[in-house]
Amino acid sequence: MEKKTYTQAEYRAYVNATILLLCRAVADEVGYDVSRNCFVDYTIGNSYFVRTPGNRDFDRELLAKIRERMRAYTQTGAKIETIHFNRDEAVKVIEAQQLEEIGRLFQYRRGGGINLHCLNGYYDYYYGSCMKDLSQIQNFDLTPAKGGFFLMLPDREDMNTLPPYQPRHRLQATLEESHLWYEQIGIETVGDLNEKICEGNISDLILVQEAEQERKIAEIARLIAGREGVRFVMIAGPSSSGKTTFSHRLSIQLRTLGKKPHPIALDDYFLNRKDTPLDEEGKPNYECLEALDVELFNQDMIALLGGQEVELPTFNFITGCREYNGKRLKLGADDILVLEGIHGLNDKLSYTLPNESKFKIYISALTSLNVDSHNRIPSTDNRMLRRIVRDAATRGMDASYTIQMWPSVRRGEESYIFPFQEEADVMFNSAMVYELAVLKQFAEPLLFHVKPDDPAFQEATRLLKFLDYFLGVSSESLPNNSICREFVGGSCFHI
Repeated sequence: MEKKTYTQAEYRAYVNATILLLCRAVADEVGYDVSRNCFVDYTIGNSYFVRTPGNRDFDRELLAKIRERMRAYTQTGAKIETIHFNRDEAVKVIEAQQLEEIGRLFQYRRGGGINLHCLNGYYDYYYGSCMKDLSQIQNFDLTPAKGGFFLMLPDREDMNTLPPYQPRHRLQATLEESHLWYEQIGIETVGDLNEKICEGNISDLILVQEAEQERKIAEIARLIAGREGVRFVMIAGPSSSGKTTFSHRLSIQLRTLGKKPHPIALDDYFLNRKDTPLDEEGKPNYECLEALDVELFNQDMIALLGGQEVELPTFNFITGCREYNGKRLKLGADDILVLEGIHGLNDKLSYTLPNESKFKIYISALTSLNVDSHNRIPSTDNRMLRRIVRDAATRGMDASYTIQMWPSVRRGEESYIFPFQEEADVMFNSAMVYELAVLKQFAEPLLFHVKPDDPAFQEATRLLKFLDYFLGVSSESLPNNSICREFVGGSCFHI
């Protein structure tokens, strides 16, 4: 069978429709209240973890009934209706359908109405459009998990194939830990965050979030210092994860433990731009491992490990060439290199270095805040907004350029970063509960600048609608060592 591919917009509509279909089936088989309080929490690959009320386990027998109920809807020509309500009508429907979360969400929006989606009398709200014809939803499955279950969906590049669920235990543990912390501080949805902003307590929330991240960084530093023989800390993660700020903050914590860390960007080992390999479209591929001078990197690291003094390169992003500016280093007994870059976890990069000399850290902005219980915020949206703001401020790139290059960045992540994430010794979640409210004031003018005839206009409009859920927060109260400062400016580190 020929591959069936969806665009990002088509796939989002497919996912929304499938979640609505799932909620309708749970309401039929288990009860309306259970369905309303199921929480679409996070994704592992193409599998969506659905947290059930009270973390109730759904066994295989119950999930089989729900799955068959879903298939019945897809086989009988059922359709999803999209109905527009003005504000007064919407309030009545929200109250009648027990959609309190949606009511709180729209309490802070200035728009005059709301679109609700309806399947067989079951109303819900979804961020974006819903596929109307349920007969197009053929590939899905449900599998049990502790505290809920996974809804498995196809990849948008091959909608005819349903990949099996592949556990990622470290990633899931990190996501679960983040969920518990958000639950502990009482902010699980955008409505919760907006209420906190209105109460005037956002400065306290920022300090608590930053303290929590510092606590985790200190824990990681103690693990590194306590492991004998570690000379290289390898930090990797997808674009706009905050790798640079994290590496500096980790270095400070290592110094408190008597270590002498040296933060180094793996980007300094880029090949000269004229030698960069090309992708299948004939464009420079800066994401692949071959874009780095792997041999030179290993030569320098082995020399350092052997006690030699080495002059380290610096990559000049303006000229596109490596330079040597007298940055010399020789490792003493307490010296540690803190290396950050997208290929840090790939042993093909550091193939000559002994495994016991490496401590691997995976970092990403694993967004745990949801729009509401049935609308999760993709981590990719969070990271793209970070990058749009940073690219405009530090690299002279407008929002259109960043949006159009994003698919290439994502392909690189899928090929060169995500396959290695489970090999990390520890994972660090750099997402901050408050950050989208802060990014809003910086991102909106950049996104409004994208014109209707621009190829990036549709995506810019989608992101503007998304940011409209949030009340804005000033960046003035952010600490100058915050990971958020890496994107909005004002960092005390050399970014």
